Amino acid sequence: MSNGSRRSPSTCLRCCLLVFALTSAIYISEPDLFSRFKKGFTLDNKSAVSCAPCSCNCPPPLSLLKIAPGLVNLTVTVLKDAKETEECGKNDPELNNEMEKQFVDRLTEELKLQKAVAEEHTRHMNVTYIAARRLGSQYQKETEKCNTATETCEEAREQVEALLIKERKVTSVWERRARQSGWEAS
Repeated sequence: MSNGSRRSPSTCLRCCLLVFALTSAIYISEPDLFSRFKKGFTLDNKSAVSCAPCSCNCPPPLSLLKIAPGLVNLTVTVLKDAKETEECGKNDPELNNEMEKQFVDRLTEELKLQKAVAEEHTRHMNVTYIAARRLGSQYQKETEKCNTATETCEEAREQVEALLIKERKVTSVWERRARQSGWEAS
């Protein structure tokens, strides 16, 4: 490709904007153009073909009150629901008994429940803590065993290294004597 046939990005952007503008204009004016196509294009308005008037027996539009009566006055509906709820529980002796309790009694019950939950939580935490301590103690013992074994191995390595150095000295003494006696290494 030569540089002359290449389009610059700004030219491409302009073309895209032009296509977008034309598409938008057609989309916006489409209903008007479509109605003109239906009526027909004529040079003078007198000879335009017109359609017969529509006879429509559509029902009148529904009002908001008919669609959702509760939307107009929400407080009436809420109060009505509250009264129905009160009436609903009047026949249940268990519910009536519960509702007649003093506020202090209910508060005391709630505090007892919270105390029981806290005690259960504390007990569970203590059991978990004891298990963690046991496991930590076991790991500590294993660590001490490993450390002891490592120290023993290190001491043995140091002893062997000292013996090896001593053995090399003795070997070099014997090798020197052998060479003085006429021995030659091959």
